[in-house]
Amino acid sequence: MLLYIVRHGIPDYATDTLTPDGELQAKAVARRLAVHGIDEIYASPLGRAKQTAQPTCEALGLPMHIEPWMSESVAWQHFCCKTADGRNTWAFNQRAKILGADEHYADRDSFHHGFYHDEALAAEGARELAAASDEFLSRLGYTRIGEVGGNGYRVTAGNDRRIAAFCHQCFGLHWLSHLLYIPYHIFTTSFDISHTGVSIIRFSGNEIAYPQCLCLSDLSHIYGDELPLRYHNSLDI
Repeated sequence: MLLYIVRHGIPDYATDTLTPDGELQAKAVARRLAVHGIDEIYASPLGRAKQTAQPTCEALGLPMHIEPWMSESVAWQHFCCKTADGRNTWAFNQRAKILGADEHYADRDSFHHGFYHDEALAAEGARELAAASDEFLSRLGYTRIGEVGGNGYRVTAGNDRRIAAFCHQCFGLHWLSHLLYIPYHIFTTSFDISHTGVSIIRFSGNEIAYPQCLCLSDLSHIYGDELPLRYHNSLDI
């Protein structure tokens, strides 16, 4: 199975819709995903994610299945923090604080070092995300073995399906962290995903499957449609 995790296009956050440029990105990623086809399409309940998924649904004639747990609003409740001047922001914006402290680097469950606004809530959010992800994947034929089995998934209905999930930056980064078994504070500060970036996770194996990242935030569709290659719509890349 291939799992395509797609961030939404450039948004107007005030209205929870895509900007005209974001709509062009959504159409471009639809053409990209249609090359080899998608079997099932899932999306966050937020407007910008659904609007990004819609062109792919139309291109492939597939329904859109809404997954509430993929919402960025849910991620924000758990994985935010406060800056020194009292502003709210994502915890992973504290790159220097997190990556500059060697003693925290290998600590998988770093919810107690002041990275998050509410550390207990962040730990709870991680557990909830893991449980929701595991339930979602079990529906697709892959049941997580658990901590004793490391990051393995028992194949209960192995398949060659291609699954697309349209979601968000912070949620997507934390979900990828869980799937790849990399500490949240390390992965989310060291990597990022741009608008309509496509990350592909492969589940392969006859009895036990281990998630493998084939690519992260692929933007070939943006290049192919000659759209601006801009990280977060601000930095030319």
